[in-house]
Amino acid sequence: MKNAEIKALVALLEDDDDEVVSHVEDKIRSMGTGIIPFLEEEWESSFNPHSQRRIEDLVHVLQFELVQERLIEWKETEQEDLLKGLWLVATYQYPDLDFEEVRAEFEALYIDTWREFRDEMTPYDQIKILNSVLFDGFKFRANTKNFHSPANSMINAVLESKKGNPITLCAVYLMIAQRLELPIYGVNLPNLFILTYKDDTTQFYINVFNKGLIFLTEDIDNYLENLQLNKRDIFYQPCTHLDIILRMLRNLIVSFEKLGDHHKSDEIKMVLQKLDPNYFSAI
Repeated sequence: MKNAEIKALVALLEDDDDEVVSHVEDKIRSMGTGIIPFLEEEWESSFNPHSQRRIEDLVHVLQFELVQERLIEWKETEQEDLLKGLWLVATYQYPDLDFEEVRAEFEALYIDTWREFRDEMTPYDQIKILNSVLFDGFKFRANTKNFHSPANSMINAVLESKKGNPITLCAVYLMIAQRLELPIYGVNLPNLFILTYKDDTTQFYINVFNKGLIFLTEDIDNYLENLQLNKRDIFYQPCTHLDIILRMLRNLIVSFEKLGDHHKSDEIKMVLQKLDPNYFSAI
C-alpha cells in the first residue's frame, strides 16, 4: 500500500462511527510492525486528540507484537547474546531504546574491569577483582527499597541507576565475566538467582545480590533444607541465557501485579507463554 493510501486510512481514525474505526484499526494492524514509524509521524502531525489516542493504542499493540517477534527470533537464533535478550525485554517499556547505546554502556564497564585483571590470577582472586570493580568502584547494589519495581528488570535502568534485583545484577556480572572468558554461569535457585564459577576442577557460587559473596555447595544444601525443598540438579548447575530471560519475565509479571497494572502483567504472560509454552502448565 502506498503512503498516500495509508495516510488516508489513518485519517479515518477521526471518524465518529465506531464500526468504521474498528475496521480501520484492524486493517492497520494487519499491515504489521513495519508501519510503526509512519503511525508515529501521523501522531505528531495530528491535532485531533481522539485520533492521537487511537494511534497511540495502535502503536502500542504493534510495538508489543514487535517485542514478541524479536524475542522469538532471539530464542531461535541469538541466545548466546544475553545483552540483546535483556535489551529486547527493556523495549517493552522503552520501545525507542537504542541497542548500540546499551552495548556501549556495557562495553565501558567491561573495559574498566578488564584493566584490573592480571595473568595467572586464581578463581577466587578473579572474583575479588570483579566484586571490587562492580560494587566498590561502580557502586552496583541491590535495590532493596524498591525491590519489586519494574525498572529492576530493565537493563538500561539498571545500568543507569546501578541498582537492580538479583537477576539483573547477576546478568551484568555474568556478561562481564564471560567477556573476560571466566567460566561463570547463572543458576536458578528458588527465590534467589545466583551465579556459579565452574570449570573442570573448581565449582563455587556467587551471591551477586549480596555484593558477590562466595559460598559453597553445602551452603545451597542448607538453603534448600531451610526452604524444605528437595535437592535438584537445576539448583546447583548452570542454566541457559533463555532461562535467565524467562525468569526476568516472571519477575516482571510480579512487579506489574504488585502495581495493580494487570494489563501489562497479562501482556508479559503472553510473551512468556510464547517463549515457554509450558509456562501455564507449570504454575
